[in-house]
Amino acid sequence: GKYLSEITGFASTTFQPNSGASGEYTGLMIIRKYHLSRGNAQRTTILIPTSAHGTNPASAAMAGANIVLVECDAQGNINVEDLEAKAKQHADTLCAFMVTYPSTHGIFESKIRRMVDIIHAHGGLVYMDGANMNGQVGLTSPGYIGADVCHLNLHKTFAIPHGGGGPGVGSVSVTKELAQFLPTHCMAKVGGENGISAVAASPWGSAYVLPIVYGYIRMMGEEGLTRATEVAILNANYMAARLKTSYGIVYTGETGRVGHECIVDCRDCREAYGVETADIARRLMDYGFHAPTLSFPVHETLMAEPTESESKAEIDRFCDALIAIKEEMQTIGDGKMPKDDNPLVNAPHTAEEVAANEWSHPYSREQAAYPLPWIRLNKFWPSVSRIDNAYGDRNLVCTCAPIESYIE
Repeated sequence: GKYLSEITGFASTTFQPNSGASGEYTGLMIIRKYHLSRGNAQRTTILIPTSAHGTNPASAAMAGANIVLVECDAQGNINVEDLEAKAKQHADTLCAFMVTYPSTHGIFESKIRRMVDIIHAHGGLVYMDGANMNGQVGLTSPGYIGADVCHLNLHKTFAIPHGGGGPGVGSVSVTKELAQFLPTHCMAKVGGENGISAVAASPWGSAYVLPIVYGYIRMMGEEGLTRATEVAILNANYMAARLKTSYGIVYTGETGRVGHECIVDCRDCREAYGVETADIARRLMDYGFHAPTLSFPVHETLMAEPTESESKAEIDRFCDALIAIKEEMQTIGDGKMPKDDNPLVNAPHTAEEVAANEWSHPYSREQAAYPLPWIRLNKFWPSVSRIDNAYGDRNLVCTCAPIESYIE
């Protein structure tokens, strides 16, 4: 807790929340308790930018808030004028402003401190979503920026394995003024003297994975943690530089750079080539890659976050794959490949399909399975071919055994 408080620039930390979304809810309830302690029960309005992750409004709704959206401009930045206008409009009821930094659009917003000042001037507090803390650690902090509360996804930024759906830890760090409101628990003396009720079954949340975080921080040290952030930002900008000619990058900051992630623009592919972003994602499987985030936060885009963990060679392979896919799309646009039968709309290609006696496609088996030479060295075969997502969503099929099978 001491290390995370120092990293975030805050006074105290709780490990109780079991996920990032739970951390959001916890932070908002702490802010709510703060306002109640000051006799401001009417402060229930939370401002949330339209670029926010979907859990932000969901957590605010769970906390009983009145949600007001703040617009973003054409460059993906929060519209500061709109924020100020809505802060003034709801000054009497303003509870908090939820903001992610770097933003969900993958950029560092240069006016973040002005936004913080606007909220504080109108009686609200600032909740910083720490989902993108990988772009902050060692370089800046929520506390330095002026926020009052933040949560961290320890299962993202601080080395806890995230596979298989968990476990997650959404630790919450707060200022000295808010430390008294940290969550308590009936089974142990934790939290603040005026703390909110417990938000998890365990006083310390998923405590058994916290030694991973402790070990990671101790082994990395201040220099290592800062270096990890620098490399994460460098990797994202290298990827953006390689892909911007073939696809374009949806949002960049005032310097023309991105933060720790970039949004690859695929929005014109449907009209130009008859290819949807989901087709690109499936074709990436043939190249040996799990697709990055699909159609979020912008529809028909791919959001890639390479982090500090990927080598330059691996990033190059990923970029080579996307560039090769764009070249495949161009053959469709040039009329060399039909729109209804090409490597993208048929992807992914399984070993069973490629090895079958019959092959009726206008492209070779080699192009289907080994579109680039290096794929032969360590081919990953998708286990199933294309599925009908819409049909699957609308027609649920129970896979459990009939109740009669349990009769002894």
